[in-house]
Amino acid sequence: MRLIASAFLVGLLFGLGLVVSQMVNPAKVLAFLDIFGNWDPSLALVMGGAVAAAAVGFAIAGRRSAPLWAPAFQIPTRRDLDARLITGAALFGIGWGLVGLCPGPAITALSLGMWQVFVFVAAMLAGMSLFRLLPATGAAPSPAR
Repeated sequence: MRLIASAFLVGLLFGLGLVVSQMVNPAKVLAFLDIFGNWDPSLALVMGGAVAAAAVGFAIAGRRSAPLWAPAFQIPTRRDLDARLITGAALFGIGWGLVGLCPGPAITALSLGMWQVFVFVAAMLAGMSLFRLLPATGAAPSPAR
């Protein structure tokens, strides 16, 4: 129960941060990505704050032998780059640059009731389903499978 409660609180805090920082606003994100046009650098502060908060979290986690409410840390062991990872990262970046949404903010933005967000999330779920149909490559299986 503590694990579910902590996951809920962390998700709630993450969603609140996305709303307060306006990461759920595609126009704001697209203005940030438009570095050769009417560039809005304000999201750089959001990213800097996120990196600082993550650095503190990693520093604390590095001193612990296990998380508070789980038996062990689940740290990815695979370090290689393959065509699937690079293709997925490229598609993610292209999609983010085209519509100004990525998965976390899109799920949070569902609460805003914008039809464009529902279309994005439906396309995202379809893409995730298609990915599962692709044959796996490499020696180590994906932890999500």
